[in-house]
Amino acid sequence: MDTKESYAVVTGASQGLGKAFAEKLAEKGINLILVSLPNQNLTELSQALEEKYHIKVHCYEVDLSVNENVLKLTEWLNSSFNIHILINNAGLGGTKKFTEASPEYINTILQVNVTATSLITHQLLPNLLKQPKAYILNVSSMAAFSPIGFKTVYPASKSFIHSFSRGLHEELKDTNVFVSVVNPGAMKTNADVCKRIEKQGVWGRLTLLNPDKVAARCIRQLFKKDSVIMVNPISWLVMKILPIWIKLPLMTQAIKREIKA
Repeated sequence: MDTKESYAVVTGASQGLGKAFAEKLAEKGINLILVSLPNQNLTELSQALEEKYHIKVHCYEVDLSVNENVLKLTEWLNSSFNIHILINNAGLGGTKKFTEASPEYINTILQVNVTATSLITHQLLPNLLKQPKAYILNVSSMAAFSPIGFKTVYPASKSFIHSFSRGLHEELKDTNVFVSVVNPGAMKTNADVCKRIEKQGVWGRLTLLNPDKVAARCIRQLFKKDSVIMVNPISWLVMKILPIWIKLPLMTQAIKREIKA
């Protein structure tokens, strides 16, 4: 594929899995447009990738929980670039008793995880369809396969992403745009996340993933046209085999331990 004048868009690109996606795509000589919240050192990351890999990198700082911001972003992208890869990585989790959650807390998770992903995909799809080959990768979660107490909104939002991706893949299977979804578990994105997950007990520690390894596998499988990418098959198998009446209380207890700790 000639990527000299086309770009990959990565949302949530300033840290963790998004940053790892940017690095792995840059290694392949793919130009990048990196999107993240303001004040996340995105400009420095963009410059570093440009200098190291001799590619073109643009950055856009924005709060994706505001629909108007999302539409301004996609308008800028469509008017300025040919896009052949879209990685919808931006997402919010959160652990909290539902009774203690504010309306803003609930709305922000849904806006970023569900609405922004849907709108960005919808608005950029005509651009992607114009390219010889194009790819969409949506980042869901292992949480998509089970409800979890104290994380009531997040798993539901990731179930949406998984379903949305599978449906869009089927709809676009006779076009040049290939759609994939990945369902990773918790990742070693920073020290706070590692401490929080380890408080969930043995299962949390065993399933903690390395973002660089996850990103590398995702990019490899995306180009191989794997529509559902699994980076932790053991966790996936457990989630698929265990009935809901077992896994729901087990996972909720793990989160409860995290809250108490």
